[in-house]
Amino acid sequence: MRKLLGIMARLRDLDSGCPWDIEQTFASIAPYTLEEAYEVVDAIQREAMDDLRDELGDLLLQVVFHAQMAREAGYFEFDDVVAAVNDKMVRRHPHVFGDAQVDDAAAQTRAWEQIKAQERAVDKPADQGPPSALDGVSLAMPGLPRAVKLTRRASRVGFDWPNARGVFDKVREELAELEAEYDTGGGHQRLEDELGDLLFATANLARHLNVDPETALRGTTARFERRFHAMEEEFRQRGQELSGATFAEREQAWENAKQAERNRLNQEKNA
Repeated sequence: MRKLLGIMARLRDLDSGCPWDIEQTFASIAPYTLEEAYEVVDAIQREAMDDLRDELGDLLLQVVFHAQMAREAGYFEFDDVVAAVNDKMVRRHPHVFGDAQVDDAAAQTRAWEQIKAQERAVDKPADQGPPSALDGVSLAMPGLPRAVKLTRRASRVGFDWPNARGVFDKVREELAELEAEYDTGGGHQRLEDELGDLLFATANLARHLNVDPETALRGTTARFERRFHAMEEEFRQRGQELSGATFAEREQAWENAKQAERNRLNQEKNA
């Protein structure tokens, strides 16, 4: 770890460092930090452990990069980052490092969230108003995960449907409102608002179903890619361009791709 910290300090050295590394800022590096986190997730989903090892290293480098820039500006040191997370883990696990008792993982999760809420209430500046159940949900989160987190926070103070059935009804209601705006020539802003309502309701439904919407969507897009590539290959084997096919031909090729994938999955399941 000390070697890595030394490498980053050398890269940022104004006299002998790397020009690209020297000119970076917190803001310019932030997109790379997000990208590396997504690449970690991708390696996990592919169950590629060698790649996961490398991607975790890349993500760790991002932490070191930010800590080095903070050190140069006099904000904090890397050791402060480590000390803060050590303190946080001990504080949030009193059942491990203290005398508290929890019955199961669900009870531990509730206790964890209570401790976090207490921390947010203490840390919130007085000029930002009284504590809220929605405090601490980052604006920088992607839309679907943020929607899930907001609705989960709201549910803890009783603002929620008793079960998924009510959310199914809400999704249908929002879809009907979006369709009505479309049919009546609603402007771009109205269509955007109604589509946002539909996506928010869908994210809330995912929470009730205990499904991560981001994971679900990534799975769907992966299936779309596989089937689309198979469809393209079918037309190539015919000596025909996909763009020149009729709607009916494209629909049949798409169904062929879906059936081929189902057959493959069944064979793997029965193997």
